[in-house]
Amino acid sequence: MKKALLYFVLGTVLSFLINYFFYSSENLGLDIYYALAFGIAWGIAYYLDTPNFTLPQKLGLSFVAMGVLVLIGTLIFSLELAIPSILKFSTVFVAYYLIASFRANKTLRD
Repeated sequence: MKKALLYFVLGTVLSFLINYFFYSSENLGLDIYYALAFGIAWGIAYYLDTPNFTLPQKLGLSFVAMGVLVLIGTLIFSLELAIPSILKFSTVFVAYYLIASFRANKTLRD
């Protein structure tokens, strides 16, 4: 769990710094929200990367996380601004498991 939190924090900070310095949207709150979506995706992907979770459980939990992101984004900003958080989340989530699939043990935990 500690490493999943580390992935979350590092993913959030790195994403925020990249967005802030290279793609500034001139909306600091939106930059933080997108960075959180990116960090949450890395943290959840790492946390779920165990044999304890079946594929349907991993997919279900990722969809729940995306739903929560959209709900929070819609409440704070608008639906149009919340949708890109799903794209960031799903891209990171799929990339994590794609990278893991190239390893012999199919995990990035080891």
